[in-house]
Amino acid sequence: MHPIAFQIGSLTVRWYGVMAALGFICAMFLLEFNRRFAKVSKDQCSTLLFLAMVTGILGARIFYVVQFFHQYKNNLWGIIRIDQGGLVFYGGFLLALLSLVVYSKIRKLDFIRVLDIFVPALAAAHGLGRIGCFLNGCCYGRATTLWWGVKAPAGSMLEEAAGSLPVHPVQLLEAGENFILCVFFCWLLRKVKRGVTTGVYIAIYGVLRFFNETLRGDNVLYAKLTPAQWIGMLLFFAGCGLVIFYQRKNDEEQNA
Repeated sequence: MHPIAFQIGSLTVRWYGVMAALGFICAMFLLEFNRRFAKVSKDQCSTLLFLAMVTGILGARIFYVVQFFHQYKNNLWGIIRIDQGGLVFYGGFLLALLSLVVYSKIRKLDFIRVLDIFVPALAAAHGLGRIGCFLNGCCYGRATTLWWGVKAPAGSMLEEAAGSLPVHPVQLLEAGENFILCVFFCWLLRKVKRGVTTGVYIAIYGVLRFFNETLRGDNVLYAKLTPAQWIGMLLFFAGCGLVIFYQRKNDEEQNA
């Protein structure tokens, strides 16, 4: 958990930003690798990625600031300091989704297939982003006595928030899950038809996020669940519904 990658004079480069940049590069490679399944050009692919990145970061930051606004009441300047961490995946996902819908409609692209090719790229970028969270000390786990517990370095953001007890390395757990999902969805994209990949991703991520939240130590409970757990349940049912809908639709088109 060392947030600073290196310093050059007054310029400070943080690991959070480095991992975000690596996530963008990895997503770009995976979209190029899979773009033929959505019949999008190289230029369209680049534009889609740029839109998703910008709106995703904006949405993730807005969602975080709204959820933890008490941290910024006396530090409004900190709202724009995303280099210090503080992004919520769901917020980024929703705003990026909206931008992809609008662009696909303007360019007359198959929006559902565009989402399908974004799934592996999203999983990889999300995994790298979670490693950035671990190095930054944000999105931390609750205290644990298990062998995998990690202690925060003295004076770090995590020590200030969680104390000196070992905590679950929930960020690394989620990173590993996302890397496995990336490989799985690169394979699944080639095996199933339109919409199924997206539905399966939404359902699986909803389940994983619900479980991961039980290990988190930085969230407020609402009716005994965190906001992410409530959303995770909705995502699971929505994803299952999409899989059933598109599987039936694809079968009907095949039999027509």
